[in-house]
Amino acid sequence: MDGEWLAERFEAERPRLQAVAYRILGSASEADDAVQEAWLRLSRADADALENLGGWLTTVVARVCLDMLRARRSRREEPLTGEDELRPDASDPEHEALLAESVGSALVVVLQHLAPAERVAFVLHDMFGVSFDEIARIVGRSPVAARQLASRARRRVQGAADDHHAADLARHQAIVEAFFRASRDGDLPALLALLDPDAVVRSDEVVVRMAAARGVVHGIREVRGAKAVAEKLAGLARAAQLALLDGVPGAVWAPKGRPVVVFAFTIRDGKITSIELAANPERLRQLNVQILA
Repeated sequence: MDGEWLAERFEAERPRLQAVAYRILGSASEADDAVQEAWLRLSRADADALENLGGWLTTVVARVCLDMLRARRSRREEPLTGEDELRPDASDPEHEALLAESVGSALVVVLQHLAPAERVAFVLHDMFGVSFDEIARIVGRSPVAARQLASRARRRVQGAADDHHAADLARHQAIVEAFFRASRDGDLPALLALLDPDAVVRSDEVVVRMAAARGVVHGIREVRGAKAVAEKLAGLARAAQLALLDGVPGAVWAPKGRPVVVFAFTIRDGKITSIELAANPERLRQLNVQILA
């Protein structure tokens, strides 16, 4: 087989091989090493005898990655969890493509807590559709054992994903609570610290009419800027109660326990970027509102 043609075929497979290696290893530099090792082994192999070059390369990369994971454990090294290892070098186009295709950093961290064989079985089967017969040959187990490895890993990943979701909701709720506490105390510096500088508050038409009738706001549907948002909500927030809106922390004004206005928060990077005030009866009927103590 012509060497130039073989190199072209390998380069065509490289993005997928890098994705496999990165997901298994969680390290861009180690993933590159694994892919390079696959090329070296291909260059020494009888390529003409390979019926499925892509499958053969995937198997080689997976075996190299498995050996690397086991070597980590034998050295009793901690899994790589530093941000630089979890995120490929953004200046490298190939690494940018790898990052775009990869699972998120949070899942990479979760995968690093699996046993090496579990991790390989889960990634190959659940993410790349490799059969358990092939996985069995890679990890040195029976197909039934390979299936069990993937199943066990799947349960652990799902459990960890639920934990991440719960942690995100807890952080979201803490920010909402801090916002209303600062609002009730009239603590403008604390409010500004919680708001994104470009924060926006939007009110639906029903809220605008209700506020205008009380002389609080005169027909303003949207206010932008952290200071303006803090001043607008200072009075309205005093009567609000913390609540879950379709399971997401927010707040509600509910005189006599009946929701009249809901406050829905959007939070990014620990800052409140927008607050939606809604009182449209149809919208309220569609929401599952659970008032918190």
